[in-house]
Amino acid sequence: MDNDDFLFMDFKEVTENLVTNDNSPNIPEAIDRLFNDIANINRESMAEMSDTQIEEIAVNLWNWALTKRGDFHINEEQKTKIHYVACKLLSMCAASFASEQGIQRLIMMNTKIGSGWLDAGNFRIADECFQAAEVNLEQLYTKLIERSSPETDLTLEKMAVEKDHFKVLSYQAESAVFQGDFQKASMCVLQCKDMLVRLPEMISYLHELCYKFGSETQKNNRYEESSFWLSQSYDIGKMDKVSTDTEMLAQVLRLLAINYLDWDGTKYYDKALNAINLANKEHLNPAGLFLKMKILLRGETANEELLEAVMEILHLDMSLDFCLNIAKLLMDHERESVGFHFLDVIRERCNSSENTGKAHLFYIDMLLQRKEEQLAKEKIEEIILAHHTGRQLTAGLMIWLHNILWRKAASSFEVQNYTDALHWYYYSLRFYSPSEMDVDFAKLQRNMACCYLNLQQFDKAKEAVAEAERHDPRNVFTQFYVFKIAVIEGDSQRALQAIITLEDILADEESEDNDVTAERGSSIMLLSLAAQFALENGQQIVAEKALEYLAQRSEDQEKVLTATKCLIHLVFPKIAEMPESEDKMKEMDRLLTCLNRAFVKLSQPYGEEAFSLESRANEAQWFRKMAWNLAVQSDKDPVVMREFFILSYKMSQFCPPDKVILIARKTCLLMAVAVDLEQGRKASTTFQQTMFLSRALEEIHKCHEIWNLLKQAGDFSNDSCEKLLLLYEFEVRAKLNDPSLESFLEPVWELPHLECKTFETIAIIAMETPAHYPSIALKALKKVLLLYKKEESIDISQYSKCMHSLINLAVPDGASSVELCPLEEVWSFFEDALSHISRTNDYPEMEIVWLMIKSWNIGVLMFSKSKYVSAEKWCGLALRFLAHLTSFKGSYETQMNMLYSQLVEALNSNRGAVFHEHGYWSKTD
Repeated sequence: MDNDDFLFMDFKEVTENLVTNDNSPNIPEAIDRLFNDIANINRESMAEMSDTQIEEIAVNLWNWALTKRGDFHINEEQKTKIHYVACKLLSMCAASFASEQGIQRLIMMNTKIGSGWLDAGNFRIADECFQAAEVNLEQLYTKLIERSSPETDLTLEKMAVEKDHFKVLSYQAESAVFQGDFQKASMCVLQCKDMLVRLPEMISYLHELCYKFGSETQKNNRYEESSFWLSQSYDIGKMDKVSTDTEMLAQVLRLLAINYLDWDGTKYYDKALNAINLANKEHLNPAGLFLKMKILLRGETANEELLEAVMEILHLDMSLDFCLNIAKLLMDHERESVGFHFLDVIRERCNSSENTGKAHLFYIDMLLQRKEEQLAKEKIEEIILAHHTGRQLTAGLMIWLHNILWRKAASSFEVQNYTDALHWYYYSLRFYSPSEMDVDFAKLQRNMACCYLNLQQFDKAKEAVAEAERHDPRNVFTQFYVFKIAVIEGDSQRALQAIITLEDILADEESEDNDVTAERGSSIMLLSLAAQFALENGQQIVAEKALEYLAQRSEDQEKVLTATKCLIHLVFPKIAEMPESEDKMKEMDRLLTCLNRAFVKLSQPYGEEAFSLESRANEAQWFRKMAWNLAVQSDKDPVVMREFFILSYKMSQFCPPDKVILIARKTCLLMAVAVDLEQGRKASTTFQQTMFLSRALEEIHKCHEIWNLLKQAGDFSNDSCEKLLLLYEFEVRAKLNDPSLESFLEPVWELPHLECKTFETIAIIAMETPAHYPSIALKALKKVLLLYKKEESIDISQYSKCMHSLINLAVPDGASSVELCPLEEVWSFFEDALSHISRTNDYPEMEIVWLMIKSWNIGVLMFSKSKYVSAEKWCGLALRFLAHLTSFKGSYETQMNMLYSQLVEALNSNRGAVFHEHGYWSKTD
């Protein structure tokens, strides 16, 4: 077998599986495989199969796609692919071309498939199918001619072929239009147009198809092509005067007129006008009349001609709204004389009070837009007079009137003509009655109050604000003006309450389940303005509250940070001068909250609308320093101080990690660790202690990382950070009963740069509750003793304390048979102490007394265990310490010599019990 044979066998297998496995999830892949493989299959590769067998496969595929049911439904494009494969298979069979029925089937299939590819946007394959259908049509027509005779009438068969040809040509035209091939598309449509004489039933179809082409090409600014298609659509539609809808013909002509205007309104003005006149003749409607007016205004039409056109509209009894739109169109094209004349005629012809009112308001609006204010005022006065004499406007028209007046007032306000703005607002006010006062009335009062404030007319402003508050107290703008009036009057309490209410309203807006973005934006903006206004008028406390709320409520990064900075600038100097008190704590908490909020904003992702890396670093630098300064100010409250230091550390993470920043981070973490350790020491419960110590351990690890970076950046030999971190971590691990504590200390014992003080501290921590590691403490004190021996001059006071701790740890008071270390080693400690006592007169005498008593008591302990030689040895050692006493020697000498004599006598006479009973000494003896 060659490759083609293998390909076909595989193709056949996929086909069979597709038809039999109706709900396989692999159906899309199988369809794509068949579609891709069909291009490489020909009749030679199917030589072993008969036409009948191939035809059976094709028919099965075709029918399977038509009747596909089950859980998995194929889409239209997949169905088209299967039909394409089936048609290709049939085209390879000679039997398909042997009969007229076979060729008709191929025509039907190719046309249907081509239409499917057209819908899918695959114009190349669509054109291939339509071309194949044309070839099939020629073959079919040839067969008809071959079997024609004088005795047979084939007119119906030939008409059917021509109708199929018409469809193929129309599809080819559609494909060409989509591909931008105007020449081919127009050729196909003109062929179809020639066939309409014999196929009059297709007139409507081709008429609508050309309109579709005209609409598509106009959307793509292909005006010349669009004008051709729309002209053809109109011509074809006119061929069937009975069934063609005149409204559709008018629609085609209106689109043609618009096309001419968009193409070149000056060059094709006459064509556009002819098209719209023809459209209005076919079917008159408002859209056609309006378009005609637009065309007339595009040209240099005289006012007389325009007036004639608009009067024609009046005779056609069009709606008032349409007539007003025509008037506005005239005004917008600077044909005011015609427009106002038209309006006068419209108003005279109004046949209802509502229409009369609408026309009057429109007239006033147009006058104001064209700066004809005096005439507009006269018309408004007329409406006011009518309003108060019972001829009131409808609710809808009243809203329109207020909008006209407010819009004019706003335009005067924008140019700072506040008196004129008040004049127009006063017109609006005159239309309100006591029963109609609502939120719009409150808004009007606020607008008037704003004008009064700008005119320095504070009493009138206060009255207007009071009215607004009476009718709409929960409005943010109402409260803002209440606030401004209070600030101007110096009423701090009232101003502060207005700010609190403003924030409360904003909180309510946030909790509502709807879109309040605009309202929130207004509230945030007002908080910012309130803070600024309060500062300008010396109301610092009020400004602080506004800034605090602004930072709390705003979602804008820049606003939050700016408000926080302003607040800190205001509060920090005040805090620095405050004595320690509850008020100072409250201020610190407030600033802590604001700084945390600033950190959250700085942590938000940055992009085009947010901070750049550089600007964020600059902002963070400022907040880092301020958090540091506030931490220093909080030295009397370690917990708050820690929070500020942690915030300073967090802020520093947004800054470039240079040497200064790394040192600052290190210091912040060390301070935080110190506070957490102290909190852990004081914790009342195990849970709290674990929490504080665990947090401290995390901070220690972070500090270690920073310290390692710093050591790479320079010489920090005089920095105590490493020692502190060591002691801190040891204490945390010891108090957390860390099982790895011993392994943690292994490298510590070998560190060459650690001082005596460090190991003494380790010893203390090792025995500090809840830790209990006497072996570690003993090892640390031995290390201290070793370091003392290496020093040229010893601080004998510190040495004596270390020796005291070491011996007391090795042989605790009340020790029985079990000692922490061998007595031989303990003996060496006493001998070492004795040697230092012998060489100096500065050894503390109380420590010598303690060593004497300790060694004596060890001797007594040995005696009680029948270790008589050791007992004499240790008691003898005590006498050696006695020899170095001065002021206390007289107190102990007689008694100790007597007891020692008793010991010797007891050893000789075995009266140990008596000596044991009286031989112990306490530290207070």
